[in-house]
Order: sequence, then C-alpha cells, then structure tokens
Amino acid sequence: MSRLEEFRGIVSDDRLAEIYQRARKLYGKHIVHLNATYQGGGVAEILYSLVLLMNDVGIDTGWRILHGSQDFFDTTKKFHNALQGAPINLSKRKKDLYLEVNNNFSEFTHLDHDCVIIHDPQPLGLIRYYRKSQPWVWRCHIDLTKPHAELWDFLKGFILKYDELILSSEKYFKEELPVEQRLMLPAINPLSLKNKLLPDSTIKKYIEKAGIPTDKPIITQVSRLDPWKDPLGVLEVFKRVKEKIDCRLVFCYNIAGDDPEGVRIQRLVERKAKNLIEKGDVLFVIGNHEILVNSIQRFSDVIIQKSTKEGFCLAVTEALWKETPVVASNVGGIPAQIEDGKNGYLLKPKDLDGFAEKIIYLLKNPEESKIIGKEGKKTVKKRFLITRLLSDYLDMLNAVINGN
Repeated sequence: MSRLEEFRGIVSDDRLAEIYQRARKLYGKHIVHLNATYQGGGVAEILYSLVLLMNDVGIDTGWRILHGSQDFFDTTKKFHNALQGAPINLSKRKKDLYLEVNNNFSEFTHLDHDCVIIHDPQPLGLIRYYRKSQPWVWRCHIDLTKPHAELWDFLKGFILKYDELILSSEKYFKEELPVEQRLMLPAINPLSLKNKLLPDSTIKKYIEKAGIPTDKPIITQVSRLDPWKDPLGVLEVFKRVKEKIDCRLVFCYNIAGDDPEGVRIQRLVERKAKNLIEKGDVLFVIGNHEILVNSIQRFSDVIIQKSTKEGFCLAVTEALWKETPVVASNVGGIPAQIEDGKNGYLLKPKDLDGFAEKIIYLLKNPEESKIIGKEGKKTVKKRFLITRLLSDYLDMLNAVINGN
C-alpha cells in the first residue's frame, strides 16, 4: 500500500505536513471515484495511487469501475474522439445505448458517499439516475478545445447537474458553462513500479526479454495506439531520422478495456511499416508490465510524443522524470510540461521535418541530451508529483463538501 510517509526525501516535510493538515477537515467523509477501466491509460494509473494515498491520510475513499458492453465502449470511444473534435453520427441508438448502460449501472451501484467524482465521459450520465444528496464532480481528462457541437450539447445536459468540473488546462474552460471549473494538472507516482529508479541490470534484462536489440539508438513512443497519438506521423518522422542516423523505432503501446480502436490502428501501422518491421528497424512492444515500460523509457535515447490532441499526456511526464529527452507536439497539456529548448522540444504536430531535426540533434549531441534530461526531472519534481495532485484534490473536496 502506498503511504505518504514514503515520499520523505522526495517531497519536503513541510509539504507533507501541509497535506496531513488539509486532510483533517475531511476525517469521517466517504469519497468515491468512478471511471471506465482499472488498467491501461493515465486515468487508471492516477487513481491507483491517488485512492491509496487518500485512504492513507485518513479519508475513506473507494473506486468503482463502470460496466458496459463492447458496443457501449465502441460508442464512448466515438464520444471521446468527438469531444476532441472528430466527426460523429450522434444517432438515437448511440444516445439510448449510452443512457441504458449508465441507468443499469446505477441500479446495482449505490453511491451514498459524501462526494462522487466521475472521470471522463463514459460514466458522466450516471448523475441522471441518482437522487442527488451530495456534491458530484466531473473530472474530464481529455481536450475540450473544440468539441463536436451536437455531442457537447447532449452531454452538457448532464454536466449542468454537477457541482464542479475539473480540467487539465485552462484552454479547455468553457465560458458559456454555468458550472464551477477548476484547473488540476495530472501527476505521476515516482515510487510506482513504472517510475521508480531501476538498476542497470534490471533495465538490460527487460530490454532483452522484449526483444529490443541494443546495437543502435532507440527512439520510442509510449502510448495507446490511437489516432490522436499519430503513429503514422511518428513513422514518417522516423524515416527522416533514419536517413541521417541508423537507429530503431519502438512503439511501446497498451490497449485499455475501454479503447476498442487499438487493434485496428496497430494493423494499419504494421502495414505501412512492413519493410521496416521485416528489417528489425520498427518494433511493437506491448507495454503490459510496468517495469518493462519503465525500462524502455529509461533505455531509449529519445522519447517522441507526436500527438495531434492531448488532455495532458502522462507519458511525457514519465519520460521527463527519467531524464530521457522528449520531442513532442505543442498541444493540450504538453506545453505545461515542456519549456521548448530547456527541458525538451515542442513542435507543431504536422512539422515532420522539425521533429526529425530535433531528434537527430539529440542523438548527435549526447551531452546536450543529458542536460535537457536533468532539467526535465527538475520540472516534474517541482510540479507533477502525485503528492501535489493529492493536495489539489483535498483542496477541491474541502471546497465542495465543507465550503472552504
């Protein structure tokens, strides 16, 4: 079990004492988080650490998972994409399915807590099926810059019932929405298996088990196989880099239970990279083991995150923590993490030549790469550790429950 005391030496004692003090006003309160999957993706990773720490500081906190059919998750993946600007045919069937699953879940899940925190759009509609007797908070982890108008109008009917909306960037705030909106930046747990320091022997062991040769520089993208992560664009950048430097590209990916697109995207990328895969220059590694992902992020020479949309992107945070230089798109929450040229590089998502140029520069200048990597870790330690996020949640709960 994660305990706050384990962060001594990483976080100052004054900061830890402040967290304990904020928790005291919430003793005896019962909180519940609810999302769509217990593994795969940043939301589940955050909740795993956050819920344990909330309990450790004295707040009874539960975690529930929404149950739905494959058709439901196919539909909510379309909702996810449409909230980030993709087109959608918002048929009556899709809306009815969405409401039916949320209604059915409400029948066998009793939410009599002092605060209910709903994560992302899949369980957003639950609020319709409960007699509200406590604060409800919607935590949206995705990019709401330009949501599909019809879908946004449909979902807004539920959002209006919430007491607060939490977003990952001020760019996502909606002036027309008459609900309190709060900025809360995601964070990583530096003590988790995915992020803790590993001995070189362990890294070597997991790299070898994954079948990753070590004779060339490694460029890696760690993410879901998702259209918004632009794996085909990553492939095109790699081709440009390989013209100048002999290297390899690793797609370290996972497929979450609430994301049915992953297999289709993988097959598409494999077709486009067929020759490079056969030569051993492009590899696909399933990131289903935290130490494996940790090892790959630490062993890689450069992490690329060529997203076209991002809520925040914890894969960037993780790489920065491990002092691996990152070349990433200047979208969503990524610019909140990277200061261009200081602790990484930011480029427009479609700037393939720019991505290639920065990656080539880092591969040719290992000393500069080390300096940028060290700056990355300083940034995460200052702003993006789970202890800071825990403090933010305590502030929010004190506000919506205790009014202070």
